[in-house]
Amino acid sequence: MEKMRTHKMHISTGDFLVKLFAYLFIAFIAVVCLYPLIMVLSVSFSDNLAVTKYGYSALPQAFTLDTYRYLFAHSGMRILRSYIVTIGITVIGTFGSMLVTSMISFAISIKDLKYRNVIAYICNFTIIFSAGLIPWYYVCVNWYHLMDSYVALILPSMFSVWNMFLMRTYFQAVPVSLYESAKLDGASYYQIYFKIALPLSKTALLTVGLMYALCYWNDWWNALMFINDRDKFPLQYFLYNILSNVNAISSGRIPSGAAANIKLPSETVKMAVTVITIGPIIFLYPFIQKYFVDGIMTGAVKE
Repeated sequence: MEKMRTHKMHISTGDFLVKLFAYLFIAFIAVVCLYPLIMVLSVSFSDNLAVTKYGYSALPQAFTLDTYRYLFAHSGMRILRSYIVTIGITVIGTFGSMLVTSMISFAISIKDLKYRNVIAYICNFTIIFSAGLIPWYYVCVNWYHLMDSYVALILPSMFSVWNMFLMRTYFQAVPVSLYESAKLDGASYYQIYFKIALPLSKTALLTVGLMYALCYWNDWWNALMFINDRDKFPLQYFLYNILSNVNAISSGRIPSGAAANIKLPSETVKMAVTVITIGPIIFLYPFIQKYFVDGIMTGAVKE
């Protein structure tokens, strides 16, 4: 009996040490991941001269709101308008992308669909081979007439083959008997899609939806390619322009005398722009993190 108790004590001690190590390791990784974000936030509230002199730190140096005052004083209304544009294209683009992606995923998950493997192969082919930037730009401008249009900020990013295959994995996990029972009751494939497949794939919808939302929120490339009207600039591209202008003035890459005696917060404005752009995503992500992790894990399982 005494040996058994000693053995159990050793096992309990071993389990405790393993758990302690696991928690400490996870805490360390969390701190490592969180530190850059803390530094970005700290520098954005620091004085630009202090940052230039002493470098970046996790605590604000000579705490000030001058950088944010500079951004919103010179471009406050335009930043607000860019926020509205970005929110609009993110909501509309995510909804449209989810509709297109889920429909194609559901279709090729049906084994009775004729040429389903051919469709899947064609989609996969586009990941491996691409025509390149110039043909893509020519098609978008001359065929679809996307120049200076809000559609140009939505349409080019509407479909992702990787997300399509991820959603197909979910739809294939739905028991075929449910589809067959619905067909016997007279349901069409549209009814099966809306009333059975989608409700049973909420995790996939949230996972893929987050990916599309992040894609639209962070996109500036489409605006660079197609948008000339400043009133249609999304947030990322508008702040990118501000940052480029500040860097150009600070580095002297402008005509002589055009910016005489101008002192701009070139270092802290980079971090303030980052805080402004990632703020909404940081607040949104914790609410759907669980579904995102579940979606990635399920999508990693191959049949």
